[in-house]
Amino acid sequence: MKPTVIIGASSNPERYSYKATKSLKAHGHKVYPVGVKQGDIEGEKILTNKPVPGDVDTVTMYLSAKNQKDWYEYILSLKPKRIIFNPGAENPELVEKAKTLGVESIEACTLVMLSIGNY
Repeated sequence: MKPTVIIGASSNPERYSYKATKSLKAHGHKVYPVGVKQGDIEGEKILTNKPVPGDVDTVTMYLSAKNQKDWYEYILSLKPKRIIFNPGAENPELVEKAKTLGVESIEACTLVMLSIGNY
């Protein structure tokens, strides 16, 4: 499975980052929900200290581009294979930075990718 860091994780069940964390876990992926506010997503603690898990396959982004700048260094330090920019999180500047490091960037919806089996 694909260890995934969810940037912008929220304990609000109405937020897509919450739904994505829940769905990723249900599909058997190891999840690392990372956010600015402490909370819980169905037993998964929201990590607020920018943890550095060992093997990261995917970073899935739920912050708007204007709120991502403070996260660039952290995201790229994870050395993910890919970054998924969910709707509303598109960011050409971060895409370019990722590209120089050989990180694939995808503008897509994590929930849709999981539902159609191409995550």
